[in-house]
Amino acid sequence: MTSAQFVPAGLAARQVPNYELPLWLGRQRNWCVVIPVINEGERIRHLLERMAIMALDHLADIIIVDGGSQDGSLNSALLSKTRVRGLLVKTGPGKLSAQLRCAYAFALDQGYEGVVTIDGNDKDDPRAIPDFIQALRRGVDFVQASRFIEGGIAENTPPSRHFAIRYIHAPLLSWASGFRWSDTTQGYRAYSRRLLLDPQVAIFRDVFMTYELLAYLSYRAPRLGYRCVELPTVRRYPKGEVPTKISSVRGNLAVLAVLARACLGRYDPPAT
Repeated sequence: MTSAQFVPAGLAARQVPNYELPLWLGRQRNWCVVIPVINEGERIRHLLERMAIMALDHLADIIIVDGGSQDGSLNSALLSKTRVRGLLVKTGPGKLSAQLRCAYAFALDQGYEGVVTIDGNDKDDPRAIPDFIQALRRGVDFVQASRFIEGGIAENTPPSRHFAIRYIHAPLLSWASGFRWSDTTQGYRAYSRRLLLDPQVAIFRDVFMTYELLAYLSYRAPRLGYRCVELPTVRRYPKGEVPTKISSVRGNLAVLAVLARACLGRYDPPAT
C-alpha cells in the first residue's frame, strides 16, 4: 500500500480533517460500510472476518477509517483477505467525529448513495447491515441500530451505561428531536446521501471533533423532517473489561455535555 495526502474533490469549502489514503481499490457498489477504528487489535480482525464470511462486500464496499492505530492490526494481508476496498488514515486533529467526517467526505466524493457505519470494536452484529441498506433503498434517511426495541439484544451492557442510555441520553434526544429514540449512543447507523449533503445539516464543520456528530444527527435529522427508523440489532459487550474509548468519569461527563449542547441546538449551522 502506498500513502498520499488526500483532498476530496469539490469539498474545499467544507471542513474535513487531513487524511492519507493508503488503500483505495475504487467503488464497486452503490453503498459503503464505514468502520472507524483505533488500536482495535483482534477485535477488528474478527469483525472483518465475520463480514467476509457473510459476503457483505457483494452488497457494499468496505472502507476503514483509522484514527492513528499503532498496533499493526490493519496489515495488508488482513485487508486483502477480507476484501476491504479502502483504508483512510486520519492525520489531522480530532477523534471519532473527525474520523467520520473524513470517511463521509470521501464516500460522498466517490458517489455512494448511502453509508452504513459500524464500530470496529466487534460489539455489533454485522448481520443487520443488509437490513440497513434495504431501508435506505426504501427512502429512509437515517437508520439507527437499537438493542432495546423488539428483536434487539443487549448482552453484558454495563449497568451504568444501560441506565444512562435508557433514562438520560435517549429520552433527552427524543424530547429535543421529536422522534422517539431508544438507543442513541452507539454508532451503528446508516445515512442517506441527501442527509449527509444537506447544508441545513452541515456535518463538515470543525465543531464535530469527538462524539458530537452522533448526538447532533439524532437531534437534527428528525427536526428537518428526514425519515428516521430504528432497527433491532445485537450489541454484545465481552465479559470483564469493557472495550471503550470513553473514560469512566471524565469521558462520560463529556458525553453528557455534548448531549446537552446538541439538545439545545448549539451545533446547528448558522442561519443563512
